[in-house]
Amino acid sequence: MTFFDAALWDGKVFTGDWATPSGGSTEILEKATGTALGRAGVADAGDVSGAAASAAAAQRAWAATSFEERAAVLRRAGALIEANAAELRDWVVRETGAVPGLADFAVGVATQECYEAAALAHRPAGEILQSNQPRLSLLKRVPVGVVGVISPFNVPLILSIRSVAPALALGNAVVLKPDLRTPVSGGFAIARVFAEAGLPPGLLHVLPGGADVGSALVTEPAIRVISFTGSTATGRHVGELAARHLKRVHLELGGNSAIVVLDDADLDRAVSAGAWGSFLHQGQICMTAGRHLVHERIADDYVAALAEHADHLPVGDPFTAQVALGPLVDAGQRDKVHALVTATVDAGAKLAAGGTHDGLFYRPTVLDEVRTDMPAYAQEVFGPVAPVVRFGSVDEAAALAADSAYALSLSILTGDAMRGLALAERIPSGIVHINDQTVNDEAVAPFGGILDSGTGARFGGAGNLDAFTEQRWITLRGEIPAYPF
Repeated sequence: MTFFDAALWDGKVFTGDWATPSGGSTEILEKATGTALGRAGVADAGDVSGAAASAAAAQRAWAATSFEERAAVLRRAGALIEANAAELRDWVVRETGAVPGLADFAVGVATQECYEAAALAHRPAGEILQSNQPRLSLLKRVPVGVVGVISPFNVPLILSIRSVAPALALGNAVVLKPDLRTPVSGGFAIARVFAEAGLPPGLLHVLPGGADVGSALVTEPAIRVISFTGSTATGRHVGELAARHLKRVHLELGGNSAIVVLDDADLDRAVSAGAWGSFLHQGQICMTAGRHLVHERIADDYVAALAEHADHLPVGDPFTAQVALGPLVDAGQRDKVHALVTATVDAGAKLAAGGTHDGLFYRPTVLDEVRTDMPAYAQEVFGPVAPVVRFGSVDEAAALAADSAYALSLSILTGDAMRGLALAERIPSGIVHINDQTVNDEAVAPFGGILDSGTGARFGGAGNLDAFTEQRWITLRGEIPAYPF
């Protein structure tokens, strides 16, 4: 049996051990071929309360465990991911449709998330506060208790473990709901790693399921914090439901990120960066460059070169062939992407490259002569589509880039970095990259969007401390003071 053998979770969920859920089971499909890779258990809302109760019971002892023991579990988890990286990469490739390079990146980030979480356990547990009274005044950080994590299909390994690892390191238990389309790299593989790393039973539960399971996580009284990554529409529902239950929620939502190419940018490198930002992982990344804003002086050359890049990128099965793009996640996503492209062309845009598909394999697409009201520009496509809009001045570029409900990632490409930084100050965005494209991630960096892209940056050391602990005020006096009554 291999480390991530599908026989482990055949028709099961993880509740400290592999168990049969109430909702039956479903096939785990290879996205490129439709081949069944195994079966996953499907949880229902009734499974959530049992998992939450078990997690709450286990969490109390875990919170009392020394920081050194918690850190050691996280370090062992990171080492196990490293030791089994090739097998985990193959699961990511086959289950999500990622090319091997992206899968290797995901495995590497997952490893680092565990190591950074181990370091997080060593952080000071609080601070000494000033007081105008003769007493010792302290702020102590305490675990929130049980954390609910809801992760999406696109890069599920990273988007699950970036919440699971720090939450566990800080003394919490976790109930994780991965997307039903990617239950292994989004959940079961993580459960396997932590079980082998020595995490005590009951602290991590993995319940693949539908919207009913997500809603049950949010409304379950024993779960005190929700970390959600997914679409803005679903995130609004999660946020509203959490508010009704007075529950803290962290939302990492959609994006329609702009890449701004100024007239002094190196054109060849700008085109390469633009292609990477729009076409990596078939555009199924929240940070994907969904709007290319290009100075009118260089726009014709930019579009021609970007279209040439798109035409020469190989598309196919990333597990068996050397390709640049793999499949979209399912037919529904493909149809959504194609509908947006078709509607934009019908509205008058020029199809410079792509716009066709073979099954779930969608050709990288470049759209020129785009207006800001066209669907593929105004909406998040979540596919390999690069709409290009021209601008004539820096003021116009700032206005165009800022004219979006989303504000996740921003790229500015220029020969003058300080000029780019000054422009970025005029555009709301949770993340800014000067002279790089929009898709970047590091375990040590804060991550998150504002406006319709989420509730702000959270990940990274200090952000995770705030996300997964409560702040308790404690005072100590040498003797009880005398009061007037």
